[in-house]
Amino acid sequence: MTVRPAAGVEHILLPAVRDIGDGFQVRRALPSAMRRSVGPFIFLDSFGPVTFTAGEGMDTRPHPHIGLSTLSYLIEGEIVHRDSEGFVQTIEPGAVNLMTAGRGIVHSERTAPATRRSGHRLFGFQSWIALPTQHEETDPGFQHVAAEALPRIEGEGIDLRLIAGSLLGRRAPTNAFSDLFNADVVLQDGARLRIDAEHIERAAYVVDGTVGVVSEDGLFRKDQLIVFQPGAEIVLRAVGPARLMLLGGEPLDGRRHIHWNFVSSRRERIEQAARDWREGRFPAVPGETEFIPLPEPTSKPAAPRVA
Repeated sequence: MTVRPAAGVEHILLPAVRDIGDGFQVRRALPSAMRRSVGPFIFLDSFGPVTFTAGEGMDTRPHPHIGLSTLSYLIEGEIVHRDSEGFVQTIEPGAVNLMTAGRGIVHSERTAPATRRSGHRLFGFQSWIALPTQHEETDPGFQHVAAEALPRIEGEGIDLRLIAGSLLGRRAPTNAFSDLFNADVVLQDGARLRIDAEHIERAAYVVDGTVGVVSEDGLFRKDQLIVFQPGAEIVLRAVGPARLMLLGGEPLDGRRHIHWNFVSSRRERIEQAARDWREGRFPAVPGETEFIPLPEPTSKPAAPRVA
């Protein structure tokens, strides 16, 4: 869903709620009918804050990916990542888990047993970053970046943590195959944040609070994704305390087909990945016995979405 944008703003997108399995819901801002991607970001999911009582937790069973990197970032809680390359990593608030699928990887995301016993809150984001065509079949891999290793910019009511890419003269240590940026920004009431036009495509997801664009009418509120016009001078102003997720970068180097968890510039590559998962040819995740089956086709198979 979209609402009427102001000058300097190309789209204002309202996320759709999606159940990704076992009743766990996310708010999906990308892709949408009006906008398939921002820079190389082709998926943007926010989840929570959700409170799990003792004995409950997140259980995303093993499932495959190709042609992308998944970037996970938490504001509250923790998640244990396991993948078919043998990586096991707990992510906590302020840290980054970056998994590169490349030619194929399988992973699970679950609540740790000790956390499950005590109950907890979970709040965070996961985005999908399409790999450039020359890197779509790269070797799979994983990177964890601790919170203290991420660049931080503070001052004048702004607390910005750079999650990935480059922004405002700083660069995150997070691996990137293309020109991009992703940042978590906390603003005090009245603080102003300039989003320079150093990247062609730029967007801001309002995590909490309300912001406006200086010298323009209209306010933007929680769970709205604001996509800015290329080249426009954008200065955001917080109306009360606010929090934003910034993202964008260079446009994709071509069309991308998206079907289930598979992303590729070639439709036939997605069809091959679907056959490989159905027939058990993807590698297993050590220590896991469950998996998410390939979704059953409808009476008329749906064409892959295109970003």
